[in-house]
Amino acid sequence: ASSSVIMAEVDQTEKAFQKQDCVFAGAKGKKVRYTRTVGLGFKTPKAAVEGGYIDKKCPFTGNVNIRGRILKGVVVSTKMTRTVVIRRDYLRFVRKYRRFEKRHSTLSAHCSPAFRVKEGDVVTVGQCRPLSKT
Repeated sequence: ASSSVIMAEVDQTEKAFQKQDCVFAGAKGKKVRYTRTVGLGFKTPKAAVEGGYIDKKCPFTGNVNIRGRILKGVVVSTKMTRTVVIRRDYLRFVRKYRRFEKRHSTLSAHCSPAFRVKEGDVVTVGQCRPLSKT
């Protein structure tokens, strides 16, 4: 994965001071921003390169690697901050009746501020290491 550093102005919206781990924030004059490509055929969005958000859980600007499974689903809820709930529909075969039954599973996924997601969108999510402490 290649990386690049670009000039950017950072939005401070949280109570704690937000900064990227790999960029020195005290430099006078120019503002720099760390971005990288995650690979797997996914392009880095313009909002990640030119944007002013700080997200340590973003695969393009933070410290998270995409590995493991890549899943597709429909967005059901966007009510949580930077989190989306995704519904995955699938079929399960019942041997007794020799038919399929519809089932679904929901999963919560972190949504980078680089993406504008609304309910009903079909999204692709990638697995990474555990992000929460619990």
